[in-house]
Amino acid sequence: MNITQTFYDSMAAQYDKLFQDWQATTREQAEILDRLFRECGYARTARVLDCACGIGTQALGLAALGYEVTASDISEGELAEARQRAAKNGLQICFARADFCSLSDTFTERFDIVIAMDNALPHMLTGQALSTAVKSIVGRLKADGIFVASIRDYDSLLASKPPYSPPYIHKTEKGQRVSFQTWDWQDENYRLTQYIIEDEETLRISKFVCEYRATRREELTRLLRDKGCREVAWKAPEETGFYQPIVVARK
Repeated sequence: MNITQTFYDSMAAQYDKLFQDWQATTREQAEILDRLFRECGYARTARVLDCACGIGTQALGLAALGYEVTASDISEGELAEARQRAAKNGLQICFARADFCSLSDTFTERFDIVIAMDNALPHMLTGQALSTAVKSIVGRLKADGIFVASIRDYDSLLASKPPYSPPYIHKTEKGQRVSFQTWDWQDENYRLTQYIIEDEETLRISKFVCEYRATRREELTRLLRDKGCREVAWKAPEETGFYQPIVVARK
């Protein structure tokens, strides 16, 4: 099991604590993606593959809007959490364990839309690994299909290489919850430590460690074009309402 799987398996039961209201976030993000899909000519009859679904933050929201959603992830822990949440919400989603570097090992069909949100692609720690992932993902798109992904604004972050992220402070019924990350940089790679501090009736501190590679927009644009996408466009948070830059690539 690699560090990424361990990170998400360990954090699966607590991932929703990164949000003030995870359920509301699923609805808000689905509406953002729905607008993007419609701008690209797709209605809610489109077949969507969420190839980095986590606990279902985007998959559940899109399924609730009527999209036919297939959701996959490398983490069994997060998939188990996503399945439970889908069942609780009465949503029909096809879940499968799959590595987005080798999607054809799991899926033979092609999709209208493939998504990989929340900074999933920068888990690829080398340029070659990222190239393999992009080739795999584009290979699961139908002709004229679109790939939608979000990553951190690394073009800006690489200029300063900040050692931490600003904290999120959420009020709870019994106190407050604080979450933040520290970043230990080594050239363009960094080790991320996620802290979740629950200051309620008792104090509880959780810590999870993972690794990322800062991916510049130019590199991802070039790879998407090299692997078969004829159109690649970036959309800023001010344009979409999403908290990270989003790339939309058409095959």
